Amino acid sequence: MPLLRLLGQALTRPLDKHFARCLLCGTADEVQAGICAPCQCDLPSLGHACVRCALPLAETQDRHCAACIQRPPPQASSVACWSYAYPVAQLVQRFKYQRDFAAGRTLAELAAQELRPHIQRAPRIDILVPIPMHWRKQLFGRGYNQAQLIADIFGSYWRIPVAPGALRKVAASDSQQTLSRAQRRKNLIHSFAAGRQIQDLHVGLVDDVITTGATQEAAAQSLLAAGASRVSVYALARTP
Repeated sequence: MPLLRLLGQALTRPLDKHFARCLLCGTADEVQAGICAPCQCDLPSLGHACVRCALPLAETQDRHCAACIQRPPPQASSVACWSYAYPVAQLVQRFKYQRDFAAGRTLAELAAQELRPHIQRAPRIDILVPIPMHWRKQLFGRGYNQAQLIADIFGSYWRIPVAPGALRKVAASDSQQTLSRAQRRKNLIHSFAAGRQIQDLHVGLVDDVITTGATQEAAAQSLLAAGASRVSVYALARTP
């Protein structure tokens, strides 16, 4: 059985709340999806944010940030569950770089539950598509695509089919971590290609973290160019 399929099964298998301990404090009381109820209350909720890019905003601000008003992104909306801060940031890093699949499963299950009311209110999503990795990086580097594993859990909770092959990373871009928004956008030009199976569909684009939004914009643009009727972005967290 392929490694990615095994990892996906491990990640989507529900945690036994009677025996699991909280990933953050170690208690065995009131544990749901890997984190106890008190620790869940301490997770940094994103709160008031821009509807197009999920950038956190002051409560007095409109639901659109200045950047999205001046240059609207291709996606119709972006939603993230938490702010990329402690302890969510640490759990994401453990999942992404240390193969801590329990941390990834915990965040994905909790986010799926938290975002379910939004999914029920929003225009119906036809298919979920994870942000892809270039095949070389996935095969010879990390070994798995964290966005695909998150999308599998979202799809299971929201009863939406997942199409990991609908979007491909066709160009191996340089590391994005130290780049500005403009540099990231330039770095990602022509890096994605979408298949025709998303034609006329409302696509839910799934990623782990929205940083500047450049990756999600480039991917959404490729999906729309291939015929998607609408693209909405869903992520675990958003950086300030």
